[in-house]
Amino acid sequence: MRNATIRQLQIFSVAASHLSFARAAENLHLTHAAISLQIKQLEEVSGTLLFERIGKRVFLTEAGEILLDHTRQILQSLKEADAALLALKGLKGGRIAVAVASTAEYFAPGLLAEFRRTQADVRIRLLIDNRDTVSRLLAGNEVDVAIMGRPPAELDAVAVSFAPHPLVIVASADHPLARHASVAIEDLAGETLIVRESGSGTRSAMEEFFQERSIKPRIGMEMGSNEAIKQAVVAGLGISFISQHTLGLELSAGRLVVLPVEGMPVMRRWFLVRHKSKRLTPALGAFWDFVLEFAPDYLKRLEHQAAGDK
Repeated sequence: MRNATIRQLQIFSVAASHLSFARAAENLHLTHAAISLQIKQLEEVSGTLLFERIGKRVFLTEAGEILLDHTRQILQSLKEADAALLALKGLKGGRIAVAVASTAEYFAPGLLAEFRRTQADVRIRLLIDNRDTVSRLLAGNEVDVAIMGRPPAELDAVAVSFAPHPLVIVASADHPLARHASVAIEDLAGETLIVRESGSGTRSAMEEFFQERSIKPRIGMEMGSNEAIKQAVVAGLGISFISQHTLGLELSAGRLVVLPVEGMPVMRRWFLVRHKSKRLTPALGAFWDFVLEFAPDYLKRLEHQAAGDK
């Protein structure tokens, strides 16, 4: 393995994480042929096959799994060495990769903007996806830290709660239930629900909510984004179980209303999560401390603005 290049290891890590040369090519902005060539050269250097194809699916061989584990350690060590050298030189810079569960995309960019005002030299890479993908990115050491709801139980992680996360049921402003002072759980049984896709933390919380009350929701539509769900609810296509932190503009404009359903809101928590083996570089440590200190009040301000408080 002494003749393997860092670039080959980087390409291998991405291809192994996705188990797809096509996805690796897309992420790295390379051609499929370039990915295949680099993997082939790495296999020649290692003297063994790293991938095997069974039917239409690609899998890591045992050798591939072993190399992936060492590759991630090597790439992480290089990132930490870079950050340590910057700190040694007295530079304020550094790099952090932040993954954000899609429900948090409504406040995370503003939070990052506030952080950049205090640490202008830190470069940030932001990735937004559903809970399952964010968990995979953390497990694969493809990001340094994540902002998400319930941390993945299977991940050996450091997770710190930093703010409440209310989940509510919303309807269009002219929905019949919007005029009720109180809505019983049974009143929702006949309503059409517009929901997030499987793998979303909001979807899991919704399923738990109805299961605990022995109600089988009537799911009419499944969508991959909160924005699409809100527009569908505004159009009168159904109601939705959704994070209150996604509703700022629609609530303040009076296009959506939070239904006064008994037992709501369902209170969850937002978490800041990193892999247990992840070292706190100066940049990551600054970001970690900033979120824990600044985010609670920041989210409260957003909630008050959405409610129209002065």
